[in-house]
Amino acid sequence: MQQEITQSTIEEIARHYEAIITLLGEDVTREGLIKTPMRAAKAMVYATRGYRQDADTIINEAIFTHEGSRMVVVKDIEFYSLCEHHILPFFGKVSIGYIPNGKTIGLSKLARLVDFYARRLQVQERMTSQICKIVMDKLAAKGVIVVCTGEHLCMKMRGVEKQDSATTTVETAGVFDEQPTLCDEFFRALGH
Repeated sequence: MQQEITQSTIEEIARHYEAIITLLGEDVTREGLIKTPMRAAKAMVYATRGYRQDADTIINEAIFTHEGSRMVVVKDIEFYSLCEHHILPFFGKVSIGYIPNGKTIGLSKLARLVDFYARRLQVQERMTSQICKIVMDKLAAKGVIVVCTGEHLCMKMRGVEKQDSATTTVETAGVFDEQPTLCDEFFRALGH
């Protein structure tokens, strides 16, 4: 976990935004842009807060003993992230399934773990894998599956400009790798 960002760091980020806006040909003293560098700096700090969080603090003793549950599925957890290649947003939904091995986790903690990895410069493939790995590791689950579907503004507003495109990534661990029928059960639970 990194240290919290200080006010002086935010001001330095704002100075960089001011320079970028100027280099793009805009007048940063224009009424609509006077406060934009600082607003953009604060927005970037917020959008990358995952760098300054800690997974153990997020989970915060929300792992519970539980005997039962063939599969736990939390679907359609929304996320917002920034593509590390273009620093443009990508966003969508993550669904997580796991087979408990004597432990479950507070459901809201799964959503917080999604944000932990989404709120940083990221690629969807890595994010999906990181979520799968942390759920598997922290719960010592029998198996985990994570499906992420995202829309990438780096594909929609620049480059190929394909407005209806979406990307789906799937990551599995444990018994989901060994028993394809469990993957089928998970996708049925999602309504696919």
